[in-house]
Amino acid sequence: MRYKQYKFKFYLNARHAIYRDGVMGQVHPHTWEITLNVIKGRDEFVEFYVLERKVEEFMEKFQDRLLNDIKPFDVLNPTLENCCEYFKDRLVEILNKEGWIFLMMEMSETPARSYVISLIDEGENADTQSLNTLTDMLLKEIKSAKKQ
Repeated sequence: MRYKQYKFKFYLNARHAIYRDGVMGQVHPHTWEITLNVIKGRDEFVEFYVLERKVEEFMEKFQDRLLNDIKPFDVLNPTLENCCEYFKDRLVEILNKEGWIFLMMEMSETPARSYVISLIDEGENADTQSLNTLTDMLLKEIKSAKKQ
């Protein structure tokens, strides 16, 4: 079985303010672009709307809001990096439940500025289930190629 890799993009309109040296900066808006690179971990028909709906449901509580007012950003500085890390952790849970494997996430607060997290970069913090499933899929692919 050849794995199927996909890229999904989601948009989040939200405001935030960054703390520097304990002082809150100016509140400003962004249209955050969240790009997920994933593999479908099960050999079945892909119903895109199911994953898209689950991700949009998760992001709904942040949509058109001030991130600083919403957990965990009421105590965690809502920098691009912290937002991306938090969203990645929650989105991996959603992906796993729906049979998808996380490969990479890119979160942009402007078209020219992004933060990227990849499964490979995660090292020992990587999602074990995703790594094991991906390894199994790649081994099957190698065995299949050798038979041909």
